[in-house]
Parts: sequence; C-alpha cells; structure tokens
Amino acid sequence: MAMAGSGRSRSARVVSRLAVAGGLTALAYGTAAYVVYDALSRAPRACWPRDAANTPASFVVPDGVDDAIAVANRMTGYEDVRFPSRDPVMARGRLAGWWIPADDPGARAVVLVHGIKSCRREANVLIPAAMLRRAGFSVLVMDLRDHGDSDGDDGRFAGGSEEYLDVLGAWDWVRSKGVAGERIGLLGVSFGAVTAIIAGSQEPGVAAVWSDSAPPRTAEAIGLFVASQLRDPTGLSKLLVPGALLLARITAGDDLARFDPIDELDAYRGRSVAFVHGELDPVLPARFATELRERAIRAGASAPEAWIAPGAGHTEAVYRDPAGYEERLVAFFTAALGAR
Repeated sequence: MAMAGSGRSRSARVVSRLAVAGGLTALAYGTAAYVVYDALSRAPRACWPRDAANTPASFVVPDGVDDAIAVANRMTGYEDVRFPSRDPVMARGRLAGWWIPADDPGARAVVLVHGIKSCRREANVLIPAAMLRRAGFSVLVMDLRDHGDSDGDDGRFAGGSEEYLDVLGAWDWVRSKGVAGERIGLLGVSFGAVTAIIAGSQEPGVAAVWSDSAPPRTAEAIGLFVASQLRDPTGLSKLLVPGALLLARITAGDDLARFDPIDELDAYRGRSVAFVHGELDPVLPARFATELRERAIRAGASAPEAWIAPGAGHTEAVYRDPAGYEERLVAFFTAALGAR
C-alpha cells in the first residue's frame, strides 16, 4: 500500500509540474502575442517625423530618392477640409483631408488612402495625387481615423475592418461636392490599399480602385510584417499571430482579419481594379499583385496586367519609376472613370 501511495504522489507531482509549465508557457505566449498586437495596431495619431511638416506645396521624399521628384509634384490650391466617417462610432469625430479640386467642379476625382502608421503627408500618396491633378482629376488626400490630423476612436488600427467606413465617408464627401459616384475612384497604398479594396467591395458605387502593394490575406500580411519587424528569417514569430488576433478581439473588439482583400474582389464584377507592387518588396512578396489580379479577372472585373516595378521595394514604385507610374495611373483612371 505504501508503494501504491508513493506512486500516486509522484504522479500528482508530475501533473502539477506539467500544469505549472503549461501555465507559464501560456502566459509567455499571451504576453508575446500582446506585445505583437500592441506594436502592430497602435495608431500614432501623428505622421512619421520625417513627414510632419509636409504639405502638397512642399514635401520631402525618403532618403535615397531624388529630391527632384518632390519638386516636380508640388501642388497649390489645396484646401484643408474635415468630413465625417460613415461609421456611427465616429459620429462626433471628423476626418482630415486635403481637397485639391480641378478647374472643372464636376471633374473626375480620386480619394487617396495612406498606409498603417502613416498619414496623408507621406510622399507616396502626395506624388500620385499630383500626377492625377496634372491630368485634370480632383483629388482628396485623407487621414484615416487615429492617424495624422483626424480624430480617433480607440487609438488602434483595425486592419481596415473599421477604417473602410472612413474611406467611404471621404467618397460621400466628394459626392457632396457635385461629383457623380461613378466618376470617383480610390487609391490605396499598402494597408491603405487593403482598406480601399474593402471599401470598394462594400460600396458598389465605387467605380475603380488602384491598389499599391496590397496583400491578398490580412492575417498572412500581419505574420509577414511581424517577422520583418522582429528580423526573424525562420518565420516562427508568425505563430504569435493567432494570439494577437484573439487579443485584438478581447481588448479592442477589433476583428483584424475580418476581411481578406482577395475575397473582397469577388464583389468587383463589372468594375475596374489595378495592382502595382515593388519587385524587391522585403515584406510582402511581389507575386501578391499577380495573385490578386487573377482573382479579380475571375470575378469579372476589368484589371490591367499587374505591374511589378523593377528594383522597387515596398510602395517604392512611384519613386523608382515615376514616369511609368504616372502613365499607368492616369491611363487606368481615365479609362475607368470616363472622359473629362
């Protein structure tokens, strides 16, 4: 009997130790997942210090990019505007934007959307805005909620699952200026492209979307971003993504992976969408543009060949080949939104 009791005691100790080890492992995983979620989603309510003083009339480009590109794309005649989101949660808040109207009040227009932790002051949205303005388009360059000069709700980026309503608020505002819905397009950069694609899928009146450096699947993009930020060549850090997504729901009520851009393209039948990506993008592989374009074509959308810009990194096509970017951009929106 003593031996049997001793065996049960040893078993209990083993189970207890395993439980403690399991609890510590779960705690460590949860802590690491929260750090990932916090770093990924925390919105700056500001712009990158490099861009803080940028305006359409005077802005800087990233290091290594020819300053002449900024000089060639300066714009005057812009208005600082405020407008509401479509999101009832943002009913008391206002989004910030620069409205740069064409001479013709009814001219075609494009809403431009920046990426995560960025703002309307970054050159990768100001330069395309200038390209379109030169071609006779009106442009609205906006700040998403919790970014730049816009009001916020919780200080967190929600993967486009809430922000798409901000983009549609901008689209509504342009319509209020007398521009017909079928003459208003969207342009998004990086996670701004994700948000623009979602906005177009949820609002059938959006005629066309230009997507620069978008991923097909949101959770996959988060994993790649995490691995890049942690400089993890093994990719094992991606194992933290499910925990981060769960914590987003628990702590902020945000479903970061609610929408996958590739699935949202199924709503684009009869409309236009274009994809551009840097050949040397170190975070999101350039093949994503081709994958997205193929899905759009299968869905019945009109989509030119995906443009993989040689020698360009993430969102760098507009810097590495500005002439090629402008030619493709203007041609796309001219065809999609109709004549002047």
